[in-house]
Amino acid sequence: MFEAINAYSRKFINPTAEELTLFNSLLEHKTVTKKTFLLQEGELCRFEAYINKGCIRTYYINETGAEVTLQFAIEDWWVSDITSFHEQKPSRMFIETLEDCELLLLTPATKETLLRQAPCFERMFRIMVQRNLSRLQERLFQTIVTTAVDKYLDFLDRYPTIPQRVAQHYIASYLGFSPEFLSKVRTKLSKK
Repeated sequence: MFEAINAYSRKFINPTAEELTLFNSLLEHKTVTKKTFLLQEGELCRFEAYINKGCIRTYYINETGAEVTLQFAIEDWWVSDITSFHEQKPSRMFIETLEDCELLLLTPATKETLLRQAPCFERMFRIMVQRNLSRLQERLFQTIVTTAVDKYLDFLDRYPTIPQRVAQHYIASYLGFSPEFLSKVRTKLSKK
């Protein structure tokens, strides 16, 4: 159950056997069925979840009532509402499973225990936040200066397995397109 998350942590840090044992002991194992809300708007996010198996979508509902996909998360990724989790503010987003999932969760208390007793994990979480911030910055630039076709091609390049796992209207929402516009983009590409 912990092989993947331990391998993940070793990408960033070199924990001792004791530190890994502590880390694993603090993780809560949870299996969740498809179409389960892990978090809804207005709730406090009380988890950071590593995905052992499955696919999850994070989204919010805009002023017109449309769902806007912010992120897809699959195996070997983490998912949470970082603002709600760390500041204990009500969330503005929804986190929903798109497939049956197997998760390993940290709560604010267990994460604090981990960071206090095994400080090397502070580095791992810092690097994760830096990578996430870098990706968000790239996505912002892409939204402003990239053509629709290039946005879609970049999505396929970065996330090659996701199109087979999620509905096309979720991908359209992630890219800022209507489903009809995404269909036109895909048709245009298929003719090349």
